Amino acid sequence: MARILLISNGHGEDLSGSLLGKKLIEMGNQVEAFALVGKGNAYRKERIRNRGLGREFSTGGIGYTSLKGRFTELIQGQLIYLIRNFIKLLIIAKYYDLLVVVGDIVPIFAAWLTRRPSVVYLVAYSSYYEGKLRLPWPCKDLLNSNIFKEIYCRDKLTSEDLNSQLLRSTYFLGNPFMDQVFTPELPLPQVAFRLGLLPGSRRPELDSNLILILKVLLLLPADIFSTSRVSIDIALVGSLDRSGLTQLLSKYGWSVIDNYGTKSTIKLVRKSYKINIYRDSFEQVVQSSTILLAMAGTATEQAVGLGKPVIQLPGKGPQFTSEFAEAQRRLLGPTVFCAEENLKESKDLLLNTARLIVKLYSSIGKDSELASQCLMQAEMRLGRKGGSERIAESINNICFNLNN
Repeated sequence: MARILLISNGHGEDLSGSLLGKKLIEMGNQVEAFALVGKGNAYRKERIRNRGLGREFSTGGIGYTSLKGRFTELIQGQLIYLIRNFIKLLIIAKYYDLLVVVGDIVPIFAAWLTRRPSVVYLVAYSSYYEGKLRLPWPCKDLLNSNIFKEIYCRDKLTSEDLNSQLLRSTYFLGNPFMDQVFTPELPLPQVAFRLGLLPGSRRPELDSNLILILKVLLLLPADIFSTSRVSIDIALVGSLDRSGLTQLLSKYGWSVIDNYGTKSTIKLVRKSYKINIYRDSFEQVVQSSTILLAMAGTATEQAVGLGKPVIQLPGKGPQFTSEFAEAQRRLLGPTVFCAEENLKESKDLLLNTARLIVKLYSSIGKDSELASQCLMQAEMRLGRKGGSERIAESINNICFNLNN
């Protein structure tokens, strides 16, 4: 049995770390976590102790999303917080046999400072962004250190690229965060077409994202909402409760009403426009949707990994901005659509997003080429089911070799 410490720096990274941790525990290891930013809720869900200081920041991670995000983090004191976390990590690292880094240069640098044996799951970097991965300084030098025993990449292209750049073997074994949605859940009521809505998970950005999404829906033809063949469903996190939802949306003419007898206990209604709200049902919404309208990071990747067409709606951030959305399209490929790509004036974004939804709504079932492309891109960019187990088995073998 090995003592393993997972180090991650964001909500998506925490999710992947917690899924790896779960598998490593099943293999008999003693696992704890160190979330460099945030409260490590994903770890808490898997009953993995978080040794980090546990403070949330509005950007949800270490600032890479935008210049505004970086300034926001500085004002909120993230730099000082990060230094304090580094100091704590240096103190406790000696008690672990192996450190497992999930993220980017920040936790890589933190693990390197400890001088403890480490492995890296480079979930934050991909060669799909620019065709050739440009690792930030001094990431390449750190990864070539003998401290890092193995490097796992998020896609095959990145693995092949880094093999030549680092002059060492790297591996693409799948993505742990995909295992969460590969597992079949109880499906939502069957309909001919389901539009899934993913407004994100962090407040206050979630609030503004939801308002933008509802404005787009009001631009759709009313008859879409009046047929029983179509369902429009939103995966909503618990942090925006019924009271907060009512307060947020009542001024825009939406009512929150009970929807007894279904898993969706409430729905949003405005005249003939109706939207089902599903709590703690993200997997069911993504698995059951025909297409998705998304303003999210990891959730969008998971939808693409399931072979679903995704329409983006860039917002004001701090995370899901136009810049983030454009980078996401490069990462995830041609089955992620955005009206902004063809806009001359941003004021047309909402209307053109609605038109894009109608276009896909009309073509689904008739366009076999799109369906085939979705499945091909899913496997090429996100991988097959079982990434958590394959990476955990590799880590377990490394621990065995370190202790023998």
